[in-house]
Amino acid sequence: MNTVPLGSVSQINPKKPQDLDPDTLCSFVPMEYVDDYFGIITEATTRQVKQVEKGYTYFHNWDVLFAKITPCMENGKCAIARNLVNGIGFGSTEFHVVRPKRDVTSEWIFYFLRQHSTRQEAARHMTGTAGQQRVPTRFLQEVMIPLPPLPEQKRIAAILAKADRLRRLRRTARDLSDTYLQSVFLEMFGDPVSNPRGWKISEMGTQIKSIRYGTGSPPEYQKDGIPFIRATNIKKGTVQQDDLAYISETDARSIAKCKVNAGDLIIVRSGVNTGDCALIPREFDGAYAAYDLIIQVPYPQNYYYNFIINSDYGKSIIRPLSRRAGQPHINADQVRSLRFPVPPMPLQEEFAQIVHQFERLRAQQHEAQRQAEHLFQTLLHRAFQGKL
Repeated sequence: MNTVPLGSVSQINPKKPQDLDPDTLCSFVPMEYVDDYFGIITEATTRQVKQVEKGYTYFHNWDVLFAKITPCMENGKCAIARNLVNGIGFGSTEFHVVRPKRDVTSEWIFYFLRQHSTRQEAARHMTGTAGQQRVPTRFLQEVMIPLPPLPEQKRIAAILAKADRLRRLRRTARDLSDTYLQSVFLEMFGDPVSNPRGWKISEMGTQIKSIRYGTGSPPEYQKDGIPFIRATNIKKGTVQQDDLAYISETDARSIAKCKVNAGDLIIVRSGVNTGDCALIPREFDGAYAAYDLIIQVPYPQNYYYNFIINSDYGKSIIRPLSRRAGQPHINADQVRSLRFPVPPMPLQEEFAQIVHQFERLRAQQHEAQRQAEHLFQTLLHRAFQGKL
């Protein structure tokens, strides 16, 4: 397959027309309106051109927006501009704009830039200081893009769009299921703020069997070995396996107190996600934890407390506690002092059983999403190798 510099078949950061009516309405798209997983513009506000023509990036329908700054670029913030008000838009100065010429389609450029390999190469060419690194315009001008005939580009893009749609549907199904347990919780226990069942309010410490701290000095990470759970892995009440670290058996022995067991609660005690809580699942029995609070709460209370701590109600209680020298931070005594409604034990056990069933569903969803993602990335790679 013939390859050419991207800049030879597209305009990189084309200039704004000089004859735009300042009173014309247009779409306005800040960086946060571009979804890094779905690769779409999720929303846009309407502005007059005169409100945004200075200090923002201009683009029009079918331009490809590509985030230039770290970590937005590495995360995959890239989208085709569609359905813009009056066909024009303005957005973040951290967008590169790639406008296709007649020999290439927007979809072909979009999928090329969405590849992990393209983004990895872009990262290697970044310039600037740490935390403010950006992909230079020159990289997009010079990066080599395979260029089959237009009918072939459209045929392959249609295949990629189907695979992309499948991974999006899998992700949407997973996101929708996140609301299920919240509905079940409220149905069984009521709103904990108003406590409509009138259950006794007790300190969490009355239910805690033990509480200890994880390590403040993380060992050296490895590609495999014993799982090491970090604060970044604690999300939505579960231990996320994405970006999981591993440690050696030797390092594990040196931090024996940080070992966790299935059913333990782990609470992030400092940083931006202070107060986030997760229940250690069976597959992480015997793993080790970082600079966090490791809490033993008997079954089935551990399921109840995991959910209520992660609820908006739980966050509203924890956040006022989690300040020390201007930095979010909580300690063991503060966790023990948290006061929550205590439902009857049979009701907590019923909730725990529902969570068990839900976890099996989530595991199936996770595997389906993983397979859909793998299929999409495989097809992307094959497409630009001329093998589709």
